Amino acid sequence: MASIEVPLRPQVVDSEQNTLQLENTEKRDSLIVSEKKYQKLWAEEALFNQDAPTTDIRNPPPKFFGTMAYPYMNGTLHVGHAFTASKIEFATGFARMQGKQALYPQGFHCSGMPIKACADKLAREIEMFGKHFERYVELDIEPGVEQDIPISATKGSDAKTDLSKFSSSKSKAAAKTIQTKYQFQIMLALGVPATEIHKFADSAHWLAFFPPLCREDLTAFGARIDWRRSMVTTDANPYYDSFIRWQMNCLKDLGKIKFGKRYTIYSPKDGQPCLDHDRSSGEGVTPQEYLCLKMRTLEWSERAKQVIGDALPANAKVYFVPATLRPETMYGQTCCFVGPKVKYSIFEASADRKEYFLLSSRAARNMAYQSIFPEWGVYPKMVDLLGSDLVGSLVDAPLSVHNDGVRILPMETVKPTKGTGIVTCVPSNSPDDYATVLDLVKKAEYYGIKEEWAEKEIIPIIQTPMGNLTAKAIYEKLKINSSKDPKLTEAKEIAYKTDFYQGTMIYGLFSGKPVQEAKALVAKQLLDSGRAFKYAEPDGQVISRSGDECVAAYLDQWYFCYGTAENGGDGEWCQTVLDHVDSGLNSYYPEATHAFKSTIGWLAQWACTRSYGLGTKLPWDPSQLVESLSDSTIYMAYYTVCHYLHGDIFGKTPGKSSKPISPEQMTDDVWDYLFYRRETVDTDIAAEDLASMRREFSYWYPLDIRVSGKDLINNHLTFALYHHVALFSKDYWPQGFRVNGHLMLNGKKMSKSTGNFLTLRQAIQKFGADATRLALADSGDGIEDANLEESSANAAILRLYELKKWAKDNLEDPSLRDGELSFFDKLFENDMNTLVLETRQNYENTMYKLALKTGFFDLQSSRDWYRENCRAAGIGLHTKLIRRFVELQTLLLTPIAPHWADSVWQELLRENASIQNARYPAVPKPDPVLTGACEYVKSTASTISQTEAAQTKRLQKSKQTSFDPTKGKKLTIFVADAFPAWQQQYRNTLREQFKSTGAVDTKALAGQIKKSDLKKAMPFIQTLKKRLDHGEKPEQVLQERLPFDEAQTLRETIPGIKSTVKRLELVEIVRYIEGEDTGELITNGNEGGERVPLPPVAANAVPGIPAFWLSDV
Repeated sequence: MASIEVPLRPQVVDSEQNTLQLENTEKRDSLIVSEKKYQKLWAEEALFNQDAPTTDIRNPPPKFFGTMAYPYMNGTLHVGHAFTASKIEFATGFARMQGKQALYPQGFHCSGMPIKACADKLAREIEMFGKHFERYVELDIEPGVEQDIPISATKGSDAKTDLSKFSSSKSKAAAKTIQTKYQFQIMLALGVPATEIHKFADSAHWLAFFPPLCREDLTAFGARIDWRRSMVTTDANPYYDSFIRWQMNCLKDLGKIKFGKRYTIYSPKDGQPCLDHDRSSGEGVTPQEYLCLKMRTLEWSERAKQVIGDALPANAKVYFVPATLRPETMYGQTCCFVGPKVKYSIFEASADRKEYFLLSSRAARNMAYQSIFPEWGVYPKMVDLLGSDLVGSLVDAPLSVHNDGVRILPMETVKPTKGTGIVTCVPSNSPDDYATVLDLVKKAEYYGIKEEWAEKEIIPIIQTPMGNLTAKAIYEKLKINSSKDPKLTEAKEIAYKTDFYQGTMIYGLFSGKPVQEAKALVAKQLLDSGRAFKYAEPDGQVISRSGDECVAAYLDQWYFCYGTAENGGDGEWCQTVLDHVDSGLNSYYPEATHAFKSTIGWLAQWACTRSYGLGTKLPWDPSQLVESLSDSTIYMAYYTVCHYLHGDIFGKTPGKSSKPISPEQMTDDVWDYLFYRRETVDTDIAAEDLASMRREFSYWYPLDIRVSGKDLINNHLTFALYHHVALFSKDYWPQGFRVNGHLMLNGKKMSKSTGNFLTLRQAIQKFGADATRLALADSGDGIEDANLEESSANAAILRLYELKKWAKDNLEDPSLRDGELSFFDKLFENDMNTLVLETRQNYENTMYKLALKTGFFDLQSSRDWYRENCRAAGIGLHTKLIRRFVELQTLLLTPIAPHWADSVWQELLRENASIQNARYPAVPKPDPVLTGACEYVKSTASTISQTEAAQTKRLQKSKQTSFDPTKGKKLTIFVADAFPAWQQQYRNTLREQFKSTGAVDTKALAGQIKKSDLKKAMPFIQTLKKRLDHGEKPEQVLQERLPFDEAQTLRETIPGIKSTVKRLELVEIVRYIEGEDTGELITNGNEGGERVPLPPVAANAVPGIPAFWLSDV
């Protein structure tokens, strides 16, 4: 299949979308022109094509291999995709700066149902509306319903769709709108012209159309991708197809793939399992297994008799069918609940035995695909009833001590969407049941029942630390008031965990056994007696991409043996994966590690085939296709060798091998050899090509980092761990999985229907690549959901434009100062060095929002601070430092904004090679003396401003102040050489404790303080503790002497202070010594200077924290 070119309407943001609209775009446009220029240069130089070294193989250069989950090719990329891509993109850029060979390949996922389902929809719509949908007639829409696509209301063969519009229903200009009910409307929204849509009725056309667009968008984004290593999945690429067949054969040979009956989520409409990637909603939902009791009806209520009439045979055996997760408690059944407003039906379970089940239609539909009813997919309904019709009926409760039967009673909280809609009542161990029974007894007349029906004896079944009536104990402990009390949710969880983990049976055949053991034994007893059967249903609603509500079906299937032995999986395989998560995998966040362990704990047998969609045929059963998550687990290994196999994404052109390699030559033995699963291979592939591919794999593997959305922990990422552990030696197991949250746009969930939606193409057209990248970096780093603010992207345009202009102006300014570095020159240089190291640490930790803060925002703030102090001192900027600032700013921003960085690097700094090949800057370790002085200067200036503001505020309230605001002011700064004796004493006490324990225990310290000092000492200690808790360095908090000359530092800041305080004419510095009434004037640095009286405020001065006094001159 050859790639084709189809005109795609540029995705310009509609003026009526609820996203930011830009005006005056000249600066943005100039940045975009520069971006295109450097993208072209990078492509021409093939900067991102990375190959394993062919020399010095025993001591190869360091490498970085990172990937993102390949996007699905049923549409174009949106900024959510870009957010995930940005993480691996920034990591790749930084790895290059570390001197590593950095590989970022990108494939295109096409397997599974979505593309095939969409193509089939279009085929049906073409039959309905014509090749170009000319017979489609717009219908009026109910008011108040949000819609998506405005369509021309013209009729007949000349009808055309307005391709220039895409807005939400909130548009005042659109007289009529329609929902994106049809697939062709969705294609219009993607920018596909109406005259081209009919081609997408062939699923192969999707594979040819969308991957080139994905590549265009990522290239325009500035991604450092080696495009030689791209491919589409499915048998459209015979090499990838061969790779997947090899993977499945290996896993089957290893015993990791089994065949047998199991519950799986299933679409009756599609006639096949509906796995995660086949769903439009309900991803991650798995089958929940229950035990269904057969409660034979002994006596019908009068109302039920009337409704049923002669719909059933006279001797019919009708069973109420409650579903339970707690068979061990069935001895304590006292009644059975139905929802009074819930609709139930009686279904024929066996005509021969005249057995009928009473339950919800939803449950019956599930059972129809579990061989519970005689015919697959058929559940013959006999009669419908409301729950209220059934109240008062008498049924037999299997195992219950009340062997004369229990009554059907109302429970208003019963849901027809959970279980069978019928709930058996065990008030001894279920807080919900206990609360409902109490309510029924109290209000029997209100509920239309007899009091004795609900008052049956509650017997103890399980002994726990809480007693032998768990439900009652928890009900009373939590002070629950009624059956509608929200605390019942918590109570239910407590009861289940207490009974299961700490309970012992005290009733029944298995009395004396732990509940954990007895649960399975009681279930077996019920099953063997024929009084119960197994049932499963989706543990939540699942809708397939074909729009079908899915069921749980009991099918013969090929499946992976994931999970613990208790869950029916390969326990040893599972434990090996868990051990790797514990000790070998960097998952970056504790929450991610916990999520992986949790998934490994619950994940069980996973169906690995389907019969519909696109993909690779199962090697030993060609009627089945490998499902889309199962063929997407180790393709990172395929990236390492595929550029030798093929030169295009479909495998139609040869790769870089010395002799063309055919798909047929890629046998399982060859794949085994390439991936070091065997040491020899019999093949006619050239030996040098085999060696080269083997070298590529061994050099790039293991995978260093994989970036993905956090939702893929539940499937793809955990599957990838399982398959790597099974197929590769430990040296090749993944080293890091970094997950991110979903991306909001402008503080709201992205939604096409509200207009709050942005494709990557639209973002780049609106803001340019680098401004978009800056905004994505600023969106968030953690596992929690992030937020892309368009205002941040818009602000980035101005920042980048003005920063480059400033750099150009200053680099060309002949008036800049040269020569020896001044005090503020040294502080600025030291501050830059500090920020370079902090930014490096942030990049290494993949914390890109923090890297942007320290390496962009803070670095510019440091420049601004330096500039202001030089201006105040009446001196120019130092030419050496300005060039150094531009160099550092350019380098620090390279991973995030490479186009801007390369333009400054080559155009302004006159470097000959691309900054993409530059190294991260090496800087000397920051001087702690200068660091301390810098922090002191900044905090002092802030405190002076606060002091002036406080005095001004007093004036506004007509209170007395120390100066007249209309006259010139004098600022006296009091400095102390030593801490007060009591402070020094308790500082030493705290220092000793912190040194030995690494923490501050204020209670322990309080016992070492004199009672007379407590009032002043404890606040002092609390202040020191707070500073330590907030991350301030202990050596700074607990130091006895300052590392710098405080008085001299203040003298250097006098010009800056004068420039910031209005009408400040004079600044004096006075040394304060505890216990003295006068202080020494040291403004000019002269020892033994004039002595001046000290105001009370001078006593507040301690080393590093001066005191201030404003007065009239």
